[in-house]
Amino acid sequence: MIDVEKIVRIAEQKLSGSDMFVVEAKVQPDNDVELLIDSDSSVSIDACVELSRAIEAEFDRDVEDFSLTVSSAGIGQPLKLHRQYLKLVGSPVEVTLDNSTRIIARLTAATPESITLSYEEKVAVEGKKRKEKVTVTREYPLSEVRSTREYLDFK
Repeated sequence: MIDVEKIVRIAEQKLSGSDMFVVEAKVQPDNDVELLIDSDSSVSIDACVELSRAIEAEFDRDVEDFSLTVSSAGIGQPLKLHRQYLKLVGSPVEVTLDNSTRIIARLTAATPESITLSYEEKVAVEGKKRKEKVTVTREYPLSEVRSTREYLDFK
């Protein structure tokens, strides 16, 4: 089986000095390698192709038989690294908590331990019969967050 850590090391070395970084690498039992990269700005197809060729050049195909797919972290994929959270500060996100609560909110801050979300919530206001919408800002420890994804509103 191919050494996924070696692939990650090579990828990180090739990406150093750029705003791109490795998010995740997976190897299937049949040596299909999936390398997921992201960037503080954007990742082009050309960058994925160039990285794929650079990694493959480091391996002897007679010794190691594998297929490599290099792709960028898509909008629908959950965030995995703190750096990805930082990229989305100020943007709308969809957060699913461990208790299955789903929150669509603006990500206002991110630390390695927690995220801060700002969203509207209906609350009972003293002296009023109806609940009113108020903007709530809450901090959630990442230990309570099951997943976070960038949210696109198509309305």
